[in-house]
Amino acid sequence: MKLKNTLGLAIGTIVAATSFGALAQGQGAVEIEGFAKKEQFDSARNFKNNGNLFGGSVGYFLTDDVELRLGYDEVHNVRSDDSRKIKGANLARDALSHFNCPGDMLRPYVSAGFSDQSIARWSGGRNRHLANVGTGGKLYFTENFYARAGVEAQYNIDQGDTEWAPKRGMGVNFGGGSKKVEAAPVEAAPAVCSDSDNDGVCDNVDKCPNTPANVTVDANGCPAVAEVVRVQLDVKFDFDKSVVKPNSYRDIKNLADFMKQYPQTTTTVEGHTDSVGPDAYNQKLSERRANAVKQVLVNQYGVGANRVSSVGYGETRPVADNATDAGRAVNRRVEAEVEAQAK
Repeated sequence: MKLKNTLGLAIGTIVAATSFGALAQGQGAVEIEGFAKKEQFDSARNFKNNGNLFGGSVGYFLTDDVELRLGYDEVHNVRSDDSRKIKGANLARDALSHFNCPGDMLRPYVSAGFSDQSIARWSGGRNRHLANVGTGGKLYFTENFYARAGVEAQYNIDQGDTEWAPKRGMGVNFGGGSKKVEAAPVEAAPAVCSDSDNDGVCDNVDKCPNTPANVTVDANGCPAVAEVVRVQLDVKFDFDKSVVKPNSYRDIKNLADFMKQYPQTTTTVEGHTDSVGPDAYNQKLSERRANAVKQVLVNQYGVGANRVSSVGYGETRPVADNATDAGRAVNRRVEAEVEAQAK
């Protein structure tokens, strides 16, 4: 019956995932998981066989990478050397540190924490205080649904023995704090010199008395004669990654310096992918890439967040042939362009 309940929990998480919508992973996210593990008991326990443990956990992401998790599982199908049935339960409090970025398909992790375990026979029982360490990986099929595989070791603080268990689970992730894409501010139209007395000359005669009427002027009423200057950005990414590579920082800094030189400029950072993978996944990946470059501009180089927008186009705008490795490498990119008028 308990096995059926556990399977029901796992199936329930799949159904629940369809109702949470496309909510992002990362800081503030909650993960709910059903899992099973095979406990390799220490010989000092005098158990005839190893145990099947089934349970569930709930976790909360303090940051994009650090998760606090509370887990509970029960012992099944274990007997002592004298064939008596073994019962037990385990309550664990662990912290997980994840690698890669929120939204990446694969997120390896390491974990550490403590647990309290109660193992009983037909009557009586013993409480054990354990220190836990583990490692593994989570494979995200969608933004909200993942499978996990790993291994855990438990050190008995009271008696000094160690046990370990391979573990696998399925869960849902929802409620993360992704940042919304900011719309580019609307710039005011250029000033046009007025001619209220119809004499063919700009009304503002203080600085440029010979300025013709109905031309674009600067703050002094003088003709805004300027040349267009432009800077472009093209950042490349590794396959299925949204992490900005160190060799791209110089180009991003050049863009930031240009925008600081011309404080009225704004830009839209555009993310792209190659054609490998589902369309929906590539759309999300392109958005993460664009946002990653935006964060470097804003957080590292001090460009105002209201001056940088980010948008993802998925695989819809290739600039090279996706049938080749070289072409796909070119298409895994983020682009931006800033244009200003300089006298």
